[in-house]
Amino acid sequence: MNRRVLALFRPHARRVLLVTLLILVAAGTGAALPFLTRELVDTGLFAPDGPRVGLLCGLLAGMVALTALGGGLGVLQSYLSGRMGQDVLERLRGDLYAHLQRLPMGFFTRTRTGEIQSRVIGDVAEVQTTVSTTVPTLLANVVTCVTTLAALFVLSWRLTLVSVALLPVAAWLTARVAVHQRRVMASVQQSRAEMSVIAEETLSVSGILLARVFGRADHGVRRFQDESRRLSGLQLRAAVAAQALGAALQALFLIMPPVVYVAAGFTDAVTPGTLLAFTSLQARLFLPAGQLMQVTVQFRAATAVFERIFEYLDLPPGAVDRPGALVVRKEAVRGEVRFEGVTFRHDGPPVLRDVSLVVRPGQFVAVVGASGSGKTTLTHLAMRLHDPDRGCVALDGVDLRDLTRDSLARLFGVVTQEPVLLHATVAENLRYAKPDATDAELETACKTALIHDRIMGLPEGYESVVGERGSRLSGGEKQRLAIARAVLNDPRVLVLDEATSALDAESERQVRRALAPLLAGRTTIAVTHRLDMIRAADVVLVLHEGRLVEQGTHDELLALGGRYAGLHRLWVADAPAVAG
Repeated sequence: MNRRVLALFRPHARRVLLVTLLILVAAGTGAALPFLTRELVDTGLFAPDGPRVGLLCGLLAGMVALTALGGGLGVLQSYLSGRMGQDVLERLRGDLYAHLQRLPMGFFTRTRTGEIQSRVIGDVAEVQTTVSTTVPTLLANVVTCVTTLAALFVLSWRLTLVSVALLPVAAWLTARVAVHQRRVMASVQQSRAEMSVIAEETLSVSGILLARVFGRADHGVRRFQDESRRLSGLQLRAAVAAQALGAALQALFLIMPPVVYVAAGFTDAVTPGTLLAFTSLQARLFLPAGQLMQVTVQFRAATAVFERIFEYLDLPPGAVDRPGALVVRKEAVRGEVRFEGVTFRHDGPPVLRDVSLVVRPGQFVAVVGASGSGKTTLTHLAMRLHDPDRGCVALDGVDLRDLTRDSLARLFGVVTQEPVLLHATVAENLRYAKPDATDAELETACKTALIHDRIMGLPEGYESVVGERGSRLSGGEKQRLAIARAVLNDPRVLVLDEATSALDAESERQVRRALAPLLAGRTTIAVTHRLDMIRAADVVLVLHEGRLVEQGTHDELLALGGRYAGLHRLWVADAPAVAG
């Protein structure tokens, strides 16, 4: 894991070398100061013939120059390492977000949105300190400790052995605390993720509505407060452990100077200047040594967060482009969709089993079946949101896996039962399908979808914000806006997934009128149980437990008296008004 974290800095090797060089030079200037101090005391102040003013002035000027040089180099090194850390962090955040975009749909159906958000935003923010400052600080402290130890040995190897005698004890304490902090940090991030999930579920429009309808606002408050209390306890444990380590290290380092003074009394070779220089260097050793040990604890704790990030980065992507995949041109597509022996599963048993079918260019095909029969999965495979486990899905005779996903996405238009709208303006939602669309194109699409007049009635027209998930629009208005977006995309294949099932009779009538021009001349695959749409279909596909069991027209399937006829009886019994 540590190697993988350090590998994040590999693209910045030159900058790492420059920062290392600056650290070495700064450490060298710091290590040289005590030698000047020794000369200032032994040769300048206590010279046999009295203080030597010229030498003292020169030594003082040299000390000032070295101090200024070290400070300037430190500022430059801090800027370069901080900039490098931010670049690494930006890339890590971008790579994680981009990788999530490539994961299979099944990942998002089984993972809570708040958990994903916590890792993309919270976990990456948590490692910011590690990436931006901890690694450079670790390097700086290592260099400082090594150069200082070398200087100490030059001054007095005997006193140096005395000085480092307690460092193994400090290292052992640090290792114990680091293990503890790593476990606590993993629990902290899990708790933060759970709080993010609770907030996402309960503070959304649908979550607030659900709580108020059932009078369960207090339930959400209790969940959040309980998790907040757990998080506070974990953070307190981490803070106490860190403080205890700091206190223990401080106590060890405070003991060392008196021990060195006593040891110096039994060493004839130590002059006053040497002892003064040695103790000043000793302080220079203990401070970075303590920081090094505390940074080690922070780094070990941060690895728990890195593991959560790498866990997502290690997930295999979903449908990916094959080498040499073709870019398909929309104008060259006829719109034939073919399934050849397709079997697909998410995690458990197959959702579709050995399905073979052909949707001809321009056909209107209705897909029916009981809940869980695989209807929506079939449309997802047609759009290549999944790749089949066995068999082939082809567009105009070309395996979808031989076409690039980006060019394939532009061929499809989708209208679902619950349209996906961004918390943005009407125009921004429309341009999601065609970023370069002109205002005139937006208006034409909305007029086709019978939503233009309603948009113009909004306070700011096309610049009006629709609210989260389109909450400021009615169900029928959201559907017609989604249809306008599909019109703007000018798809070759249109997918309708229960597009009118959640609407009242008047809204459904308006949506069906809006759909009429979009259906003309396009290959359309509609998942529906609305009898008027099924009757209008050129072909009805009947799925049962993942298998295609019947296909034909509405009248042909009724006459067959099979699975479709049984579904028809249920629909008529449940909604006689619709059946009429």
